[in-house]
Amino acid sequence: ENGIRNGKPLLIEDVHETIEPALEPVLAKAIFTEGNRRLIRLGDSNVDYDDLFKLFMTSKLPNPHYLPEVAIKTTIINFT
Repeated sequence: ENGIRNGKPLLIEDVHETIEPALEPVLAKAIFTEGNRRLIRLGDSNVDYDDLFKLFMTSKLPNPHYLPEVAIKTTIINFT
């Protein structure tokens, strides 16, 4: 939440083939405007969204297979 609000990068390590549903608004960039504020809904609260925010996820899986709903919202780079 702090990374989104302050425009800092966030690294989530050791992601498996299923992604937490709580990350859905972030992956979909479900940003909306309220007045002059850009917000994203996380759980029960609206959080200010900074455009400098970046989300990085890593996996130890050699060849992960993500659902199409996740794959179309992300850029997947395979370093193996």
